Amino acid sequence: MAPAGAPKVSEKTGIQRESPPLFKVLMHNDDYTTMEFVVEVLESVFHKSSPEANRIMINIHVRGIGYCGTYPFEIAETKVVKVHGLARAEGFPLKCTLEEA
Repeated sequence: MAPAGAPKVSEKTGIQRESPPLFKVLMHNDDYTTMEFVVEVLESVFHKSSPEANRIMINIHVRGIGYCGTYPFEIAETKVVKVHGLARAEGFPLKCTLEEA
């Protein structure tokens, strides 16, 4: 208990913080990037398990696009840049894009 005359401190500030906007990272199919490379990228950049990476890779191959994850903008952008860097280093035109969630 606070001593008499001491100011009262409120534990609730009444400030509500908004979550940052989220973005989906999508990977697109092309005719040159190998399926094995796509799986490696999904496992290393997006930390997907081998079965999940293979499932996403099949979606990319069959549907033309696959969902890799949802992240705040800065993280999503960093992952896209990393994917593009890895792909270019291996000579692949693999493309990732961002879409607001």
